[in-house]
Amino acid sequence: MRALVLGGGSLKGAFQAGAIQAVLEAGFEPEAIYGISVGSLNAVFLVHEAGKQFAEHGAVDWKKTGRQLIEFWVRNITRPEDVAVIRSRFMLGYNTLFSRFDGLLDSTPLQTLIKTHIKLEILANSPIKLKVGTVDIMNGDMVYATNEDKSILDYVIASSSLPFLMPAVCIGGDRQKMFLDGGLREVAPLREAIEDEANELVCVACHARHIFKEKFNYRSLLNLSERVKDITVNQLVNNDIAWAERWVERERLRGNDMQLTLIRPHDPLYLNLMRFSSDDIGRLIVQGYRDATVVLRAEGIGRKA
Repeated sequence: MRALVLGGGSLKGAFQAGAIQAVLEAGFEPEAIYGISVGSLNAVFLVHEAGKQFAEHGAVDWKKTGRQLIEFWVRNITRPEDVAVIRSRFMLGYNTLFSRFDGLLDSTPLQTLIKTHIKLEILANSPIKLKVGTVDIMNGDMVYATNEDKSILDYVIASSSLPFLMPAVCIGGDRQKMFLDGGLREVAPLREAIEDEANELVCVACHARHIFKEKFNYRSLLNLSERVKDITVNQLVNNDIAWAERWVERERLRGNDMQLTLIRPHDPLYLNLMRFSSDDIGRLIVQGYRDATVVLRAEGIGRKA
């Protein structure tokens, strides 16, 4: 099974969108797409677009699907307010004082974006398998949902909900099931894809091997939260990738045909969550496409597709 595995990375997902376009242009045709955090957002869009095309034409034009994803980013994510809005200091203090803390940011814009562009019926009938990962904060377990799940959009929103910055999400209206970003446990869902018997994997990660080392304002709560998350996520994604590389190497030694292609930025990506423009998004998309093209040319990805 061919699997496209999309790691988390907040708005660095624009880099991922550019890399995905290069992967699809190279001829790689995924049978399943796995995503966590922003990777779940990109994954659900791709599976939905594939389902839409299949319903209309009986086939999927993957190059067009990739272009549609880029268009989604360029048109809809051009400024911070398109994703989340900072809560008023008064309400933040009030809710915190009375144990009603619901995140530093109001993620309603992101939720509206997802629910506006994704139709459950199309998603459920897509020929491409979707799996998105999120964490149940009640028991700490990693949970994966598929496009057949009636609450899949809740899971996508939860998977994209950054801890402390955004509110926890209840699934299916059940307040006893509260979920947050899957990146708390896994960042690149390679293990899940391999356990589903994927043997040809392309993973697009948004994080470089090392973290961003330039100075930042550590006395800003939002900046500090983002920094702490980056440190944690960087270690997690490195662990996810290292585990998968060892697994693939072991399978090859056993004579099993497995292929893992990894695309990630060479240097850490930088995007200010609270101050970015459409130009910044476009820059990351172009960088993702260029970086992926270098890797794909070196490894000959897609020639077997």
